[in-house]
Amino acid sequence: MEKRCLLWYLFSYYKWRRDVYYLMEKLPGDPRYPIVGTDYTFIGVPKEELFNAFIGSIKKYGPTFRTWNGSNHELHLTKPEHLELIMNNSIHITKGYQYEILYPWLGQGLLTSDGARWFQHRKLITPTFHFKILENFMNVFVEKSEILLKILDAKADGSVHNVHSDITHCALDIICETAMGVNVNAMSNDDNEYIKAIYDISELFVWRAVRPYISDFVFQYLKKGRRFREDLEILHGFTNKVISDRKKILEKKGRKADTSDKDDLGIKKRSSFLDLLLEASDGGRVLSDTDIREEVDTFMFEGHDTTTAGMSWTLLLLGNNPEIQEKVFEEVRNVLQDKPTPTSLNELHELKYLECVIKESLRLYPSVPFIMRRIKQDIQIDDYKIPENVQIILHIYGVHRNPEHYVNPDKFDPDRFLPENSAKRHPYAFIPFSAGPRNCIGQKFAMYEEKTILASIVNRFKLTAVESMDNIKLTSDIILRPANGVLVKLEKRM
Repeated sequence: MEKRCLLWYLFSYYKWRRDVYYLMEKLPGDPRYPIVGTDYTFIGVPKEELFNAFIGSIKKYGPTFRTWNGSNHELHLTKPEHLELIMNNSIHITKGYQYEILYPWLGQGLLTSDGARWFQHRKLITPTFHFKILENFMNVFVEKSEILLKILDAKADGSVHNVHSDITHCALDIICETAMGVNVNAMSNDDNEYIKAIYDISELFVWRAVRPYISDFVFQYLKKGRRFREDLEILHGFTNKVISDRKKILEKKGRKADTSDKDDLGIKKRSSFLDLLLEASDGGRVLSDTDIREEVDTFMFEGHDTTTAGMSWTLLLLGNNPEIQEKVFEEVRNVLQDKPTPTSLNELHELKYLECVIKESLRLYPSVPFIMRRIKQDIQIDDYKIPENVQIILHIYGVHRNPEHYVNPDKFDPDRFLPENSAKRHPYAFIPFSAGPRNCIGQKFAMYEEKTILASIVNRFKLTAVESMDNIKLTSDIILRPANGVLVKLEKRM
């Protein structure tokens, strides 16, 4: 028996060396050591320097190189042509193994699922982001923007303020109301256990992701493992209660939620993402309560921190480039006239230069700087044969600063996204919302939200950043954010 086990192990090891190791070792990269792989290069690196260390690897070994996360082999890609091979192929839609850390929270929602389940849910959920539905959310964007302006009014005193938390709380209020139909009042009360749990579990995800050698069995007995379970209890408990309460309301009314609902005054109500999922669930025959919770939790996870980061970087860039800020202000004032905020999608569509500014901000500082996939069959990348089951790191940050596609790539230049300048650009050279079959289903939602809030802020205040973009440290807890927040001086315009 022991001899057979030894022979099986030796055969498996030989096969791994032949079919995986030798192929991956043809690629450039740091030397691999047993157990830790190449992760030793990040040992002792401060949290705020980790992202720069990743970027250093791209500069040293790019555009195509390999790493070993423990014994797991990884391929890194930074060229648009290479990313297209993966992202535009419906075979390679399986997320990287590190996303498995999110399974206890998000289950098999759109972010983490694959195969037939992913295709079914994607097809089912896509109509909930129809133009008419997004138009219905405009009132939420406006309402929360007006509350944010009042908060920022008190900070327009000539001194330096970090407005990152204000932007975050505004985005959280928006996502809670649009996703679940509930108001957590994050802007007026940030001592909310649900909000704290979202932040904490995101931090724990990053902690686990860079420690592949810690098994689930070991993790559950660690202090951080106990925190993880406590966070899950809060997050799932909150979402389950909202779903249960909403179902009771709909059952009591004896009808499905629909966008024609009106309140007692005859004013049209707005349906949340949850309402639309409950309608599509067909009484649990298509989507179970667990399915619905997983999709709502996924929307919450993906829908607040990404927009917060996008707006934060845009404000810092505008605060560092006053001439571009004034150009945005003039456009906003011309469109809105005497109104403090945009109130319709038509007005948002007219803010064309602001959209160029947001896109250029997302190019330089994509909210999600990289994504991971596992390929299901061998592929060829230039001269390299890549074996199946390799995890591929698709570097959005690296692609966005590729000098072959962007002249002076580190410069902030919104004119890059004028129609005449972007028409001939490679379609995978700008992918802040991913691309291909697994592109972000909520990208229009995010753009409308960001344009509403940013237009409102620039219309009311002149911003001056106190940190230059060269000195700002980047940190990536899943999301790419400025390490010190958004430090600005606000001066009232009106």
